[in-house]
Amino acid sequence: MEDLNINTKKALAEYLREFVTEERNERILSVLENRTRHFTVVLEDLFQTQNISAVMRTCECYGVQDLHIIEKENLFQTHSAITMGSDKWLTLNNYKNEPGNVQKCADRLHAEGYTLVATLPAENSVFIQDLPVEEKTAFFFGTELTGLSDEAKAVCDKAVKIPMYGFTESFNISNSVAILISNFMERLHRSDVAWHLSEDEKAELYYEWLRKSARSADELVERFLRTHEPIQ
Repeated sequence: MEDLNINTKKALAEYLREFVTEERNERILSVLENRTRHFTVVLEDLFQTQNISAVMRTCECYGVQDLHIIEKENLFQTHSAITMGSDKWLTLNNYKNEPGNVQKCADRLHAEGYTLVATLPAENSVFIQDLPVEEKTAFFFGTELTGLSDEAKAVCDKAVKIPMYGFTESFNISNSVAILISNFMERLHRSDVAWHLSEDEKAELYYEWLRKSARSADELVERFLRTHEPIQ
């Protein structure tokens, strides 16, 4: 499918809207109003599919739109019984196993205005409740056994940790993501921060989600493009 500009996607969304139920359309619009790119999650080299899948489901449930996956020794794989379809509503950004992929991810996020925060149980890490929600934030989580690589730690601007009061030194990765996102999102919703998506971002996702919701959507899109003049 050819690359479509935002005005074409808006027109297509109006067309596809006719092929989904009112209930589905209202659900899409409701979810869009609670989506955010004010913060995002970065996963470095996770290998357990159940953890990856649980993180994706958590992000989708809490309204985090973007997930960045850095591959090294382990391929990015999911478990459909755990994702429960959540992956199709997310924007996944995959950095394949190649030299400099951590830096590539960091450069992109910095260019988009994010502060990069490593999740580390270190003495100089701040607790999650003390991390300001005003800044656009990208949270870096490392592989299950060894955590973040030295390369990933080096590109981060800050470090954050979760308060723990037991003998065990760390949470499971999927639990860590859920705790952190829950805390950050709750405070974000109570704040005056402009954390919602822009109107164009909403329009882009509205089109994508309608396309995933309408039956025979690809054929409908092709028909529309054949029978309408190009939209600038």
